[in-house]
Amino acid sequence: MKNKKLFTLGFSSVAVSLSLLVSSSLFAEPTKKDAEASRLEALAKFTKVISIVEQYNVDDVTIEELIDKSLDGMMKNLDAHSNYLTQKDYKQLKVQTDGEFGGLGITVGMKDGALTVIAPIDDTPADKAGLKAGDIILKINDKSTLGMTIDEAVSLMRGKVGAPIDITIVRKGELEPIKVHIVRGKITIDSVHAKTIGDDILYIRVSSFDKKVADDVEKAIKNKKRTTKGIILDLRNNPGGLLDQAVGLVDLFVSKGKIVSQKGRNQVEDKVYSASSSSTITNVPMVVLVNGGSASASEIVSGALQDHKRAVLVGENTFGKGSVQVVLPITDEEAIKLTIARYYLPSGRTIQAVGVTPDITALPGELKTHKNEFAIKEADLKKHLEKELEKVDGKKSNDKANQKDKKDIITPEMLNKDNQLKTGVDILRALIITKG
Repeated sequence: MKNKKLFTLGFSSVAVSLSLLVSSSLFAEPTKKDAEASRLEALAKFTKVISIVEQYNVDDVTIEELIDKSLDGMMKNLDAHSNYLTQKDYKQLKVQTDGEFGGLGITVGMKDGALTVIAPIDDTPADKAGLKAGDIILKINDKSTLGMTIDEAVSLMRGKVGAPIDITIVRKGELEPIKVHIVRGKITIDSVHAKTIGDDILYIRVSSFDKKVADDVEKAIKNKKRTTKGIILDLRNNPGGLLDQAVGLVDLFVSKGKIVSQKGRNQVEDKVYSASSSSTITNVPMVVLVNGGSASASEIVSGALQDHKRAVLVGENTFGKGSVQVVLPITDEEAIKLTIARYYLPSGRTIQAVGVTPDITALPGELKTHKNEFAIKEADLKKHLEKELEKVDGKKSNDKANQKDKKDIITPEMLNKDNQLKTGVDILRALIITKG
């Protein structure tokens, strides 16, 4: 009996050993052969579904249409910026990269699943119609944007110059949707504008990152280098653009260290962009203005300057687009746009879905000032008397010449209408004094 019990226990231990062996084989990592088999099974499943839909769907759908719909659905489900480009989409993308096209003049993106205005481009139909960064586009004409891709929306908004379009938007602070009527125009972008504030501050507005931004900013700085004691770099409502221009712009102000790094799934996509002392042209104090319309390349510039403690950031949190997309042709007329990497700032922090937080928060708006209407300054009186004298003497006014000169100047009155800019100027003046 004792021997029988021992035999039973021995049999049990053998059974347990076999069980462990089987379990370990079940939970072992799949071999290359298993992975290939799984891949083939998945492709077979896909082919079977295509065949069933083609055969039994209530509407007659061709195999080409089913494949296109499948590709479109797959790319949409990867992320907000990846998509399948049909022949029409691919052609429109090529038109866009030429830098001149018919449309509204806005850059859009997906934020929390909604089609959102990143920024209107300066002096375009959208800008003049009053569209603002952060506006959510609910409808394009009578078509809902729910479930629509960015490229589908852009395709609808583009059209012939002079053709009207209605955009229905949802705006923070407004109780009801707003319908905006816009007439399409020819969109050409002049990205860099330079002005002076007082005698010692250079104001540089960069509205987008096209292929000449770094060179144009360099020229603006060199033209005013003698008198410039501080620089305001305005990147508000700048939707981004070319990465090399963002890197080149930072390089004008930073002499060493990382500017931005790019990391993807494959190491071949990993890149590091660094500053060079030979490209640096100024070390004067800087303030960078940002807001919710500052995205992509403008977030790289502002974030890199902040990480290097080269500039003080003033304004509002930026948009949060820090991913890298490439267009990969699949035929001569079709392509896919695929997210292959993400950007990281010098400190290692990401931009994607987070954005860049300014050092000093300043809200947009006009400053309320109290002016004594009864006080007449000597300079005001002199100007008034000179105009009266011109009327008597019959001399022509030089108002047009004066207006032309004022285009390159930001006056105190203009500053009072822009709280963020005024805050930036006040901070910059303090930095100039501190530096001596």
